[in-house]
Amino acid sequence: MLTGALFWGLGADIIGRKYAFNLSLLICSIFAIVAGSSPNWIVLGLFVCLSAFGGGGNLVLDTAVFLEYLPSQRQWMVTMMAAWWGIGQLIAGLFAWGFMPNYSCESAETCTYDNNKGWRYVWFASGSLVFVMSILRVTVIRLTETPKYLMGEGKDAEVVATLRKIADKHGRTCSLTIEALEACGVTGTAQERRASVTAHAKKRFSGGEVWTHLKGLYATRRMALSTSLIWFSWLLIGLAYPLYNVFLPSYLASRGAEFGQDSPYITWRNYTLVNFCGIWGPLLAGWMCRQKWFWGRRGTMIIGALLSMTFFFAYTAVRSASQNLGFTCTVNFCLNIYYGTLYAYTPEVLPSAHRGTGNGIAIGLNRIMGIMSAVIATVADTTTPVPIYICAALYALMAIVAALFPFEPFGSRSS
Repeated sequence: MLTGALFWGLGADIIGRKYAFNLSLLICSIFAIVAGSSPNWIVLGLFVCLSAFGGGGNLVLDTAVFLEYLPSQRQWMVTMMAAWWGIGQLIAGLFAWGFMPNYSCESAETCTYDNNKGWRYVWFASGSLVFVMSILRVTVIRLTETPKYLMGEGKDAEVVATLRKIADKHGRTCSLTIEALEACGVTGTAQERRASVTAHAKKRFSGGEVWTHLKGLYATRRMALSTSLIWFSWLLIGLAYPLYNVFLPSYLASRGAEFGQDSPYITWRNYTLVNFCGIWGPLLAGWMCRQKWFWGRRGTMIIGALLSMTFFFAYTAVRSASQNLGFTCTVNFCLNIYYGTLYAYTPEVLPSAHRGTGNGIAIGLNRIMGIMSAVIATVADTTTPVPIYICAALYALMAIVAALFPFEPFGSRSS
């Protein structure tokens, strides 16, 4: 996922959003299906990596593509789009809840191919669903290149054609003309206009291209501060979110064992319910982002982070099965208020010509800390409250960083 975020993030700034957006999801789905047929751990690891390479890149592009098509007064919808995380995790939880308890062996000594197909069914079902969606992207949505990317390329005619196509599709009028765009300051022949574009190096596929996009993210002091704080926030959430969410089944199983509810059925049922609650966090965050009294995106992130911190600390005092499920659902709801808003805020404040690179590096840093979370969880032991305390402290730090962000997208248009 780290490699995918960096590769497809930079690739979206070089070859365009359209191809990276479609190819990354297709790769993810195909190798997810194949992973279900793996004969051993090594082969399974290979196909999971290849699937994650596509999935990690697609996550970078969802927000960029959606944002670059949205009218400025609808930018808050990017935050609400994060609700689909919860929906996806809910579906995965339902697959696991249905297959794992009924088609899994009880111990390594009794496992055979025939009595341990539950995990295979989860991969087959999940991969097939995503494969269908990736085909629908090409056959039904028929995504064209985003106007903002085309603008960065100096392709004025294609910008106008794309916007008019959207207007015609929805029964609207579009008064924009090529002459109107050129009146904004671009002159000369088409070849000269392409040569004047500063979003790329002289050679697209070179180290200079990477350097051009990195410089664009640090063009001014304020932008440099913004980029650095955003990346630092993704480092923090990259440690806290996987530390809690990836190891959530371990927490649920260990806590369930304390209360006499240690069956796989209960563990995966609770996992499904927790992810159902995670759907609503980004929806609330989207509404909060539109309200002045919540201080826009930054205020929403501060509130989400502080609420997450509070309930993380409270979760360590759980003493019953109902409290275990209730607090876990609440934590997932609150942390998705913060995460969903950061997910949308990042592309909103990054310059469009370098948005893929900046977003890719942000999520790449997130993946690096996700790797570290596995190490910390191993050392700290996920059956104890220690990882929960770590997460709570990290969310407190995230709230402070959110308050320091120099840009607030509320009421303004993204670049």
